[in-house]
Amino acid sequence: MSESFTKSDLIDQIAEENDLSKSSAKVIVDGIFDTFVKQLALGNKVTIAGFGNFEVKTREARTGRNPATGATIDIAESRSIGFKPAKAAKDKL
Repeated sequence: MSESFTKSDLIDQIAEENDLSKSSAKVIVDGIFDTFVKQLALGNKVTIAGFGNFEVKTREARTGRNPATGATIDIAESRSIGFKPAKAAKDKL
């Protein structure tokens, strides 16, 4: 099993590879992520050429069952972020 690459690891790598302080790299990374979320919240798709597309996926409200009791429950509509990798990114994997 592979290890996780965390936000902290990303900040460290960007700082090292670009001769930046960790605090400067953190501001950049946080700014990118904040911008992504803001644009997605506005209903915009975020496209990074050669990497992929991020967009909001909506799952409709539905009826489900509680597995413990078998009782019917209403499951509310939910939204999440979907990602579709670009062909160039998939080819590198």
